[in-house]
Amino acid sequence: MTSEALLALAILALTIVLFVSDRLRLDVVAMMSLLALTISGVTAVPDALAGFSNPAVLMIAGLFVVGAALTDTGVADWLGQRLERFARGGEAKVIAVVMGATALVSAFMSSTGTVAILLPVVGTLALRRGIAPARLFMPVAFAAHLGSNLTLISTPPNLLVSEALRAAGREPLRFFSFTIPGVVVLAVGVAYMISIGRRELPSQEDRADAGAPRSLSLDDLSMEYGLGGALRAVRVPPGARLIGLTLGKANVRADFGVTVVGIARPGPGGLEAQRVVPQTVFSAGDELRLLGSDEKIAALTESFGLEALPARPIFSLPPEESLAEVVLPRRSGLAGQTLRDARFRDRYRASVLSIRRGEGWLPVFHATPELRDLKLRAGDTLLVKGRLKHLKNLRDERRDLVLVAEPDARGDVLVDRERAAVAVCITLGMLVCMALGWLPNVIAVLLAAVLLVLARCVRPADVYRAVNWESVVLIAGMVPLATALERTGAMGAAVSAVEGLLAGARPAVVLGLLVLATSAIGMVLSNTATAVLMAPLAVRLAGALGLAPEPLLLGVAFASSAAFATPIASPVNILVMGPGGYHFKDFTRVGLPLQLLVLATAVIVIPLVWPF
Repeated sequence: MTSEALLALAILALTIVLFVSDRLRLDVVAMMSLLALTISGVTAVPDALAGFSNPAVLMIAGLFVVGAALTDTGVADWLGQRLERFARGGEAKVIAVVMGATALVSAFMSSTGTVAILLPVVGTLALRRGIAPARLFMPVAFAAHLGSNLTLISTPPNLLVSEALRAAGREPLRFFSFTIPGVVVLAVGVAYMISIGRRELPSQEDRADAGAPRSLSLDDLSMEYGLGGALRAVRVPPGARLIGLTLGKANVRADFGVTVVGIARPGPGGLEAQRVVPQTVFSAGDELRLLGSDEKIAALTESFGLEALPARPIFSLPPEESLAEVVLPRRSGLAGQTLRDARFRDRYRASVLSIRRGEGWLPVFHATPELRDLKLRAGDTLLVKGRLKHLKNLRDERRDLVLVAEPDARGDVLVDRERAAVAVCITLGMLVCMALGWLPNVIAVLLAAVLLVLARCVRPADVYRAVNWESVVLIAGMVPLATALERTGAMGAAVSAVEGLLAGARPAVVLGLLVLATSAIGMVLSNTATAVLMAPLAVRLAGALGLAPEPLLLGVAFASSAAFATPIASPVNILVMGPGGYHFKDFTRVGLPLQLLVLATAVIVIPLVWPF
């Protein structure tokens, strides 16, 4: 093996170590790998930059724009909220319907975007049906991965293996090349989850939400976040010093370390909730809902001459305000910042009342003024309060925050009918062009993206924000590494070693071992990075053993998307881990058998559609 090959392998090893450590962003690691290859002389500058003109990279960027158009016009949310009409019946039927709908959406959008759209719908559906959210959130995540096996455009690994075929001089895969084996794998996955997997999902008794209500109220949601036990009530009696003062001038938070989260005022029909804003003026008879330590609340009560109420208060808000539950996804821009640094209240026009953090449903609760100085982490779930019109905007904020549930959600979705119809027509046109081969896939996607912008289905200002540049740069930066391994002979040496071990083996055995190896790598690397590394190996291995490369490449794609066994295997799993209150072992207990079952099914079905 040449010195260049050894150097390329060393860069590959270091890249994998950095990926697994998760101390740096994936795209930063990919760029470091690209620079190392160039500076060391292993790769020439044109080859190092070739990834940025790779058709798969351009297609992925264009598909993000298509997904943004379907989201912005309300099409994706409208489809998501149709779930409730069909999800009637027992828990098994609900899981089956939720998984089927998630997989269908995931066939045309990224799995992360799919889960971000459906999470609040499924969360509210679970609570209305009296089902613990933990019973549905993991099936949603798994269905998003299974849906990635249905079409060419559903996930980057599918595009990457198709591009590997084209680079090898073969006909690239078509739009529905994955569909037949993908449908079989999906059916097997759903059958597993509604039978064996459902029995292994965390039950209501296993989590702190054991008494999950059939409808989600403000008080229910506040109780989930530990505010029920921490909430205190005081009354403003006649003659109290607080009468006539505004909330801003009273300096309750600054002087006493107490947060006023609710104000109830006597009215003709009983107590009426008032807005909690600095301009609110206190009156005799007001009942205040307070958060803070008993000592601080006692000091406030004594200072202003208030009257402590013994009973636990019911959390209430005025009609124009509500609560919502949001989660920070992996790579959220808020991770590592405090609420104060992020100017959360000004940015989202909402206040954070509590943060739930930790594995399981026995988390640490933070409901004090010091909450503003707590550094946020990916996976944190936040209970926020704000006006309804501002909380609705959180539905569209899917990069840094993902809405999980709203109390008393009415299921109303704002759909711009004219723009939505145009977006659907353009998207269907793109799919038809790709399915029938009228245009090269990359041209069809880019044409659709441009038409959607021209038709104002997505604002030009939002186009670049819609693209997940981390994924784009990751692929573009990793392509030169795969090229270097091929050019220096490192890939050939690996294939020769494997060929010697597999000499005389049946093709199905070769496919099975390749799928297992790809799946093992995918447990610690992203599915994109896994496909970039394994697709060229599959092509070379097929050539060395005299096999058609198509079944091996489809096996790589299916195995790359089989991210069920660990929460770190995919951003989608991390996205549901906090809201579902899952432990690491929950994914292993439920997901590992599913992963093995999916891989075995793929090994059996793929050769029937794509012979060796």
